Amino acid sequence: MSVKRIVCAAVALAVLCISGISYAEPSFKLGFSERARHEYWKDIFDNNDDVLDNRNFFRFKTSAWLDAQISKDFKAFVKFSNENRAYTYWGVNTTGNKDFHYDANEIVFDNLYFDVNNILGAPFDLRIGRQDLLGAYGEGFLIMEGTPQDGSRTFYFNAVKGAWRVNDVNTLDFIYINNPRDDVFLPVLNEDKAPQNLNTTDEEAYVLYWKNKGLKNLLLENYYIYKREDDDGGRGLQGEKSKINALGSYAKYSFAPWTLRGQYAYQFGKYGTRDRSAMGGFVFLDRAFEDAQWKPVASLGFSYLSGDKRNSSKVEAWDPLFSRCPWVSEIYVLSMGTETGVLGYWTNVQVWQASVSMKPTAKMKLSFWYNFLRAPEQINATTVFSSSGKDRGHLPQARLDYTVNKNISTYFLAEYFIPGNFYVNNRDASLFLRTEVQFKF
Repeated sequence: MSVKRIVCAAVALAVLCISGISYAEPSFKLGFSERARHEYWKDIFDNNDDVLDNRNFFRFKTSAWLDAQISKDFKAFVKFSNENRAYTYWGVNTTGNKDFHYDANEIVFDNLYFDVNNILGAPFDLRIGRQDLLGAYGEGFLIMEGTPQDGSRTFYFNAVKGAWRVNDVNTLDFIYINNPRDDVFLPVLNEDKAPQNLNTTDEEAYVLYWKNKGLKNLLLENYYIYKREDDDGGRGLQGEKSKINALGSYAKYSFAPWTLRGQYAYQFGKYGTRDRSAMGGFVFLDRAFEDAQWKPVASLGFSYLSGDKRNSSKVEAWDPLFSRCPWVSEIYVLSMGTETGVLGYWTNVQVWQASVSMKPTAKMKLSFWYNFLRAPEQINATTVFSSSGKDRGHLPQARLDYTVNKNISTYFLAEYFIPGNFYVNNRDASLFLRTEVQFKF
């Protein structure tokens, strides 16, 4: 890892030297945010009406950042974050006593990167360092979350990203990603315990990502991703060394008041000594009613992630790559770990979804979803899974967002999962509740 650090530093220094940066008239912006959440979980991991996987706790995330615009084409950005939790209930331990402990936890480098734009006068921009890629590629189907093991504390990627603005309608991004299992690149402040796992194993990837806006009302994105996953610390479906190639496309076409959007990707490569062949994607049709009261938007869609066939020599299980996050659901992303052995590992899932959102006031938004989940493949029977059915179950969701002003926002989210015959008989429904208030300045 030390060699890679030196290489990254050398690249950054070389770019700064050749780009002819002027340091006149720099500007600086400070930012601060505080996010407070209360969460309640019931029977999420095993859908069994016991108390072992019940949770009731508060989460407080504090962030502060500095945005330094050194010149027109060069800036630096640094962000520190801390997330700590106060538990009022966290299952039951072996002595039967409730766990009420509180841990202030560590302060981490959430972001630390440098932007160098228009290198040597060419339409090529470079971002070097720890950076978020949230919302930058499609709808986050494959590139969203770089640190899934620490929940929503951070999302960053340790990356070098080059963006070539080919012309007014075409861009091509080149990305190198290096995400270790725990933070080895930057110091962690107030670390008083074993390092916080950020990933299941060490991960490395190369990405080519093309975006085109040449056709009216159509956004088209094509990509190739090569990812390596190590086996040190691996488990479940990430228990062996893996080399994954992913080829795919994302498209979004607007023909008001309708929008059609979809994505498809094919994966191939190696999982240990076995060949990999998997596919995944989604398609949605949205309809906006701008002239109706509350301006509702309705949506219908289908998502598919392939599952591993039990009698096949290949690995057909979809690998979510960098999207081990609440892609469909907060409640179900947690329960997937019971099935796959890896937190947030979306695979072997079909989702039929209907949703509607509306705005009763300028500051309020109401959203409702209904999801019917199935499994393309059955899995081996356990005390949780039946091995005799493919209906995962029904998942209604509701969310209320309210924006107080430009600095303060809040929401309430409720999810309720009713298990189907993919699980053993007499499984109990699970519940997820979250209330959030966020201040940002």
